[in-house]
Amino acid sequence: MILEDVVAATPHVNWSISVDGVTHQPDLQLRTASVGKLLLLFETARRITGGELDPSEPLPRNPALAVADSGLWQHLISPALPVADVATLIAAVSDNYATNVLLERIGLASVTAMAERLGLRHTALHDRVRNGRGPDHPATLSTGTAAELHAVMRRLARRELLDPASDALVDGWLAISTDLSMVASAFHDDPLAHAHGVRNKTGTDDGVRADVGYRGDLTYAVLANWDPAAGDATAEVMDGMRAIGQWAMRSRPA
Repeated sequence: MILEDVVAATPHVNWSISVDGVTHQPDLQLRTASVGKLLLLFETARRITGGELDPSEPLPRNPALAVADSGLWQHLISPALPVADVATLIAAVSDNYATNVLLERIGLASVTAMAERLGLRHTALHDRVRNGRGPDHPATLSTGTAAELHAVMRRLARRELLDPASDALVDGWLAISTDLSMVASAFHDDPLAHAHGVRNKTGTDDGVRADVGYRGDLTYAVLANWDPAAGDATAEVMDGMRAIGQWAMRSRPA
């Protein structure tokens, strides 16, 4: 089986995998980097469709929340963007600056309450994105398990997560994700135009690769963690994720 082959080829990597009933350590809690931003998007969508949050409300860029790495807003001249556009940046390019600004508006406590509402015990967004983490900060941005994340994405695909309108809003955001480099690389969707293809959210950090999503009736959650000090496993993990995606596509009923 492909999962066993991938795990055997990367003995120094901890995997948590769930692909439509085929699993490997699905309840192992791992670091998930930007995958935790999903919970922020869920709460934002719920407030927008429920009339609690105006999607056109301008959110100003706050230099105190600026952070490097992934994102476009740090490179744009616009000093403020509407709530809906900020959420779009998070879904499309995992924008860190946008994440921090939207999280400041929504509140981490509300995001935590959303995770609890969804019945998640081991999946959470712990903090805002930071350029560096000190002893007074949460140790990592987010954590999760493949079992919980697979269940969330399946419910979202079926419009059974929050409510049909909120689920459709999140689905639309995830349809413009540009990171199809991991499991989704096997689907051969155009990273810049896949409205009828995969919906996914990825997470990347030192020693972390994570990809959760769905395409048609295929739902997957693949998480990988390793110790960077023991050696870089990025290439092997990325190859393994693509192999899992290829296997999943071949396993689809004709």
